[in-house]
Amino acid sequence: MKRVYINSMASISSQKTFENTEFLDTIIEYSEPVIFAHDPDYKQYIAPAAARRMAKGIKMGVVASKIAMDEAKIETVDAIITGTGMGCMIDSEKFVSAIIDNNEQYLTPTSFIQSTHNTVAGQIALGMECKAYNFTYVHSAISFESALLDAKMQLENDEAKNILVGGVEELGEHTTKVHKAINHIKPTSVSLSEMLKSNTQGAVFSEGANFFVVSNEKLQNCYAELIAVETFNTLQKEKVSETIESFLQQNNVQLADIDLVVLGNNGDVDFDGFYNQLSDAIFKNTQQVYYKHLVGENNTVSAFGVWLASKMLKTQTIPEIVKINDTNLSEIKTILCYNQYRGQNHSFVLLKKC
Repeated sequence: MKRVYINSMASISSQKTFENTEFLDTIIEYSEPVIFAHDPDYKQYIAPAAARRMAKGIKMGVVASKIAMDEAKIETVDAIITGTGMGCMIDSEKFVSAIIDNNEQYLTPTSFIQSTHNTVAGQIALGMECKAYNFTYVHSAISFESALLDAKMQLENDEAKNILVGGVEELGEHTTKVHKAINHIKPTSVSLSEMLKSNTQGAVFSEGANFFVVSNEKLQNCYAELIAVETFNTLQKEKVSETIESFLQQNNVQLADIDLVVLGNNGDVDFDGFYNQLSDAIFKNTQQVYYKHLVGENNTVSAFGVWLASKMLKTQTIPEIVKINDTNLSEIKTILCYNQYRGQNHSFVLLKKC
């Protein structure tokens, strides 16, 4: 089977990450329990007339994909695969509200058409006139990993050469209120530095889009080699360490070979224990980093974790703001990304230096 490489990528998040020349050089501070994406100048990438008809998630996905494609210096791809947990929530809420407000009469179809989960992938394909394989995974907090695994298998079997893969989420007003009501969102404000010490239920909710061009041919500016992806719907806390070791052994990697681990801590007192027991045990002497204090929590935020890991492998630097501990690494060769959400949908992504 062929090897798989991340040749380019782009991130739109609540930090200034859409500029690929920067790597968390300037940190945007916030304390709200719900944070929105830091927008690029959409007019540079989308005609204003078209942008006005697009919801936030569609614009983020289209622009992030264009930035990734430009960096890879390619005009089209052999497949477009996206992941989203909640889809285009803004248009979904608009359509349902219109049904209620108009007593199910005189409804325009625009919001309904743009409310489907595959709208982002469809808009990306229309923009580049790509008629190839186009698929969207809606698998809750492992939606991005499902898309990445699909792309990886196609590239390994030489069914494609270049694939655009990504994850996108947007915040809807009504959906956010529901998550607040059921304590999935933190009840009070929390700063970046205090998130892990907040000792409260829920997470800081967010939105964003992260896209990657993955290929079975390594370019000179390659970020990382994608070694393996594995997901689990449920996993007992006491079994996580054992499962990680088994996952590494299956891919001919020893625990001691992991130079850095990217963890998905989000400050939720009920579920951060999945990460804490790793930090205090098998990864006690390993460099640990986290990222959700910077970009919040959403169903595909693990894609930002892959973005962060890939950036660290390429630049061989670790921003101080993401460090949980400090082991003074001389070189970063192998990184493991681990994420879970509310005790379910666990994912492991293994990356190596190109």
